[in-house]
Amino acid sequence: MKPILHTENLSIAFGGLKAVDAISMSATPHEITTVIGPNGAGKTTLFNLISGALKPGSGKVYLDGKDVTRFGPAQLQHAGLARSFQITNLFFEMTVRENLRLASQILEPISHAVRPLRRTGRAARKVDELIERFDFHDKVHEQVGYLSHGEQRRLEIAMCLACEPKLLMLDEPTQGMSHADTDETEELIKSLTQNVSILLIEHDIGIVMSVSDHVIVMHQGQKIADGTPAEVRANPAVQAAYFGHG
Repeated sequence: MKPILHTENLSIAFGGLKAVDAISMSATPHEITTVIGPNGAGKTTLFNLISGALKPGSGKVYLDGKDVTRFGPAQLQHAGLARSFQITNLFFEMTVRENLRLASQILEPISHAVRPLRRTGRAARKVDELIERFDFHDKVHEQVGYLSHGEQRRLEIAMCLACEPKLLMLDEPTQGMSHADTDETEELIKSLTQNVSILLIEHDIGIVMSVSDHVIVMHQGQKIADGTPAEVRANPAVQAAYFGHG
């Protein structure tokens, strides 16, 4: 099966430090590919290169077979890539519906930009769909700043899906969540593969082993292993670098 995402020898250095060193990896359509590694391994830098926040020193990024190496974040969004961040990125003074409405506006033609938000069709339908999918019926008119941390993270994922991406990149989506919120988010992430491919960074190894179809392990900017969760966990290099024994 043709990968939805593929990188070839992707690299970047900051001064003399190779933060990402010749990473070649692929993500399969409608599966969950998870990048793990100790703190400072280069995971978020890799995400920044793929999502256009950083330009690589060398290497290539392909999205659905198209070379998008030099695309900026806005171009990548139009090409089918959406990304959430470690720190929640929402409009806290606005309601849940208003946040979703702004995120869905990308679905409308530029000529509709001056119309009142309530009058544009496709985006309004997407908002209703996301409210239903993410069970925000009781929260639609609530200011986002008053939501729980778990609800805010769930809303951010919903906003990422508003642009109908091919690939959704999630950077530690369960960080700071309660146990109950973590369990709920884990089930949500699993369900999303019906519609989108997922590239995930996750620190909770239990979640990694539960949700992932494929795992890529980084250490000091390099890829040291990839495979199924069971294959990766049994790898001696991974045990030494990540699990602390070997």
